[in-house]
Order: sequence, then C-alpha cells, then structure tokens
Amino acid sequence: MDISQYWDGWEPIIHTLVTVVAGYVALLVMLRISGPRTMASMTPLDFIVAVTIGSAFGRTLTAVEVPLAQTVLTLALLILLQWVLAWLRGRSPRFRGLLDAPPVLVYYQGSFQRRTMRRHQLVEEDVHTAVRKSGGGSLEGVSAVVLQQDGDLGVIAEGQMGDGSSLLPFAQGDDGEGPTEDRR
Repeated sequence: MDISQYWDGWEPIIHTLVTVVAGYVALLVMLRISGPRTMASMTPLDFIVAVTIGSAFGRTLTAVEVPLAQTVLTLALLILLQWVLAWLRGRSPRFRGLLDAPPVLVYYQGSFQRRTMRRHQLVEEDVHTAVRKSGGGSLEGVSAVVLQQDGDLGVIAEGQMGDGSSLLPFAQGDDGEGPTEDRR
C-alpha cells in the first residue's frame, strides 16, 4: 500500500489552501473591476469565457506544479480577452455578427416558422413550454415567440407587441419576405 496516494505531506495542502483563497479573491476582484458585462446573460462569447475560466481555475486548485502567479495571470488574461471582445462587439456591427447569433423568430401571429424551427432543432412543444413558462395556457393571445441569443425562448403577447420594432431586425422568414406561413 502506497501512502502517498492518501498523504503527500503538508506542502500540497498549503499550496492548495493559498491557491484557492488567493485565486478566489483575485477572480472576485477582477470580475468586479471588469464590470457587469462579464457576468451578463450568457451569449456564446460569455459562455466560452465562463467555461474557460472555470476550467483554468479548477485545474490550478489541485495542481501543485502550477504557481499562483500563473493562475492569476491566466484568469486576468481570460477576463481581459472577454472584455476586449465585448468592447469590439459593442463598437463593430461586423464583429458583433461574428460573435453573436441573431435572435430568430420561431412563431409569429398564429404560424410556426417550421423551416427556422428545424434549422434550430426546435419542435412545437418547445414553443408551448415557453408559453407556459411565461404564464400562458395556450398560443391564443401570443403574437410571437423568439429564440433569443442566449438560447431562451421569449414570448410576446398580443397586448405587448406594440409597433413590433423589436422584431424588425429578424422578422423576415426563410424566404426574406416576412414571417413565413405554416409549412410542413
């Protein structure tokens, strides 16, 4: 029986303790400095950064051979990269187009946008689930359902449609001629 798999001395324990505390504090400070955008609703960019930060931080918690300075530098670079990409995204429509999936209309004024739903692997039950989550019991009274950038389905009731200006950027159907009719 090899005792080293259960106990390898105090050095790795102290290293883990210092790394966890210092890394956590450093991450907390960096996230606070970087602003609320870093912790905003998850776009694909945010998701990638969050997973990468979690992976990098998790790896360093138990890896004795990774110095604390390298951990903090890694976290700082990932947050800086996210901030720079978010900054570019906010100033360049072309860059935004590369990073963001546009919202997609999946139901509009009584018609499922079937071609769009197939392209995004959605079924009618997904739309019905979104309507139930928004407090509705049926599609009656629903003007539109939108697949948002973060993957959520947003429901717009008839009384909330207004002039529909929030739908203008993506209200075209698959044929480019406005929302499509019910297609099978």
